[in-house]
Amino acid sequence: MAENKTRPTQASVAAYLDALTDEARREDCRALAALMTRATNLAPEMWGPSIVGFGSYHYRYESGREGDSCLVGFSPRKGDLTLYLAGSFPGKEELMAKLGKHKAGKACLYLRRLSDVDPAILEQLIVGSVEEMKRRHG
Repeated sequence: MAENKTRPTQASVAAYLDALTDEARREDCRALAALMTRATNLAPEMWGPSIVGFGSYHYRYESGREGDSCLVGFSPRKGDLTLYLAGSFPGKEELMAKLGKHKAGKACLYLRRLSDVDPAILEQLIVGSVEEMKRRHG
């Protein structure tokens, strides 16, 4: 079975964010890292070359595949900031309806700009996601 490519690294989160060439994106990422640090009470760390993650959990699928992932995290992708959250948790839909301008997949939240959303609602989404991941995975 192949090993996961996305693992915690010793790379510097600050250096990664400082290297972002788009100033507005860089400032959004710094603000998002601060918000996630506050919401999780965890320090950010790099997961692979481009994900800023907070905490970790171990998963095991019915297929036997298993690994570790960050509880929550984000990545400054080409078009959007991609946030990695739990796919579902109590109250998520209500919070998403109040969040502001965004796109969403099952476990990903896509933001063009951090200013497009309500930071207090975003923080509640992060807290709810972390609580759910801890509940599911111990």
